[in-house]
Amino acid sequence: MTTDPTLAELTGKATATRTRPAYGHDALITCDRLVRIFSADDVEVQALQGLDLLVREGELMALVGASGSGKSTLMNILAGLDTPTAGAARVAGHDLLTMTAKDRLHYRRKVVGFIWQQTSRNLLPYLTAAQNITLPLQLAGERRRSRARTERALELLELLEVADCRDRRPHQMSGGQQQRVAIAVALACDPAVLLADEPTGELDSHTAQQIFAAFRTANEELGTTIVIVTHDRAVATEVRRTVAIRDGRTSTEVLRRSEVDETTGHETLVAREYAMLDRAGRLQLPAEYTSALGMRDRVALDLEEDHITVWPDDIGHT
Repeated sequence: MTTDPTLAELTGKATATRTRPAYGHDALITCDRLVRIFSADDVEVQALQGLDLLVREGELMALVGASGSGKSTLMNILAGLDTPTAGAARVAGHDLLTMTAKDRLHYRRKVVGFIWQQTSRNLLPYLTAAQNITLPLQLAGERRRSRARTERALELLELLEVADCRDRRPHQMSGGQQQRVAIAVALACDPAVLLADEPTGELDSHTAQQIFAAFRTANEELGTTIVIVTHDRAVATEVRRTVAIRDGRTSTEVLRRSEVDETTGHETLVAREYAMLDRAGRLQLPAEYTSALGMRDRVALDLEEDHITVWPDDIGHT
């Protein structure tokens, strides 16, 4: 026998729905079912297909993916250089879909810092390192006096170990020095988020390690949240969290943590890979897993007490 729900039960359910925290309410960066569609010659390309991503304040993380996976599109949206077609995106309390042109300019000047792969795009060639750093402060309308702006520049150059470049122009610096000065420029206005698009793409492995050391310093000393886009998974091991993007969605996530052996006292870094489950209940199984078992088109699922099993559809099981 069934009975209709009482008014109290309906009210209770409605209240529970209203009081449930919004998705990403406690995250600094929230991407909720993000979609970006590009149209050219009457052909539509979906660069992002309902992407979900949360980044907590103070994180240093990497986004990886093959060319065309959507990672650069996502970076441009987070930087305020592009607008999503649908979904929701918020960074440090700013709604990236509803911002006006004036809001977007303020956002790019004060809320986010951005570093391009090409070192030549990050610095003005006719200014010294110190002048390149003080310029964003002037453009942002900082009321600091000239001496205070210069002191801020010198502090950042010292922090990133390129203080000797203060009076050099870009052509007088190495590629690694230019990128570290570029990081200082991006940090000049004390942004909530620092975004870097392939920041080591033009550098050798040794110099790349120095650049990542600079990112770690900015993250640990200044508390800046940093998101780095790269196609190099080896580079991504330099951070504690790596999120892979495939076909316009987040697919897998690698978390790394330190563990200390109780017997020897030695500290080791342990990494574990997870499949990402989006808000629609979708997940992308790693290609090496599906190809190893010949999975195509469809799979069989079994719900167990504490887990779900995934089977190729042509294997009998009980």
